Amino acid sequence: MSTVNESFPVKSTRRCEMIEITSQIADIVSRSGIGNGTCTVYCGHTTAAVTVNENADPSVTHDILITLGELIPKNHRSYQHAEGNSDAHVKSSLVGCSEHVLVKNGNLLLGTWQGIYFCEFDGPRNRNVSVQIRS
Repeated sequence: MSTVNESFPVKSTRRCEMIEITSQIADIVSRSGIGNGTCTVYCGHTTAAVTVNENADPSVTHDILITLGELIPKNHRSYQHAEGNSDAHVKSSLVGCSEHVLVKNGNLLLGTWQGIYFCEFDGPRNRNVSVQIRS
């Protein structure tokens, strides 16, 4: 079994945004030389997340962010966390800190319309994404 670990920076420019990171991850998979296996994408931040969703129409990410904002408002009278970013922690927990994508013939096995996104919920910030590819 072979394992490759890499990370790369992600810079957000807004408080909440979804940044497509598929090409950076595909480059790491390609450089890894691993033909078949799994790719784990991990976000080690408590107010950010990683997800897979449609990358063909930018209105999808807009709609996801709008829905999360309506379901989990920035200001809620019962929040107790002193930093004022409780909503970001809740959104991060719901979306999740990692995704697993299969690797087949040296490529990410994603659906036709799928892309991998870094989800920022407390930006703008400089973040890091970790990637592990295993055969």
